[in-house]
Amino acid sequence: LHIPEYAFGTWRNHDVMRKRKLLLNKREIAKLSREVDGPGKTIVPLQLYFKDGYAKVEIAVGTGKRDWDKRQAIRERDAKREAQRALANRVRNRKR
Repeated sequence: LHIPEYAFGTWRNHDVMRKRKLLLNKREIAKLSREVDGPGKTIVPLQLYFKDGYAKVEIAVGTGKRDWDKRQAIRERDAKREAQRALANRVRNRKR
């Protein structure tokens, strides 16, 4: 986890790329491992915030996209890129 150095800190700043422990109860670890054992599931960090000197992470279990969903996202991204390209060409041609 990359937590940047404090800009006004001294030589006692923390190591930026140090590994950090995730503090969970035994049953929380068991629950997460049961949920992640399924195919295509992973643990996703939702939010990172600091409270009383501790870095806290909000996590959730998420599933990956299906093949048809990926193809649809690629189609939408390509269409958006084409529209941006057409708009840029139109603006470029108007200046001449």
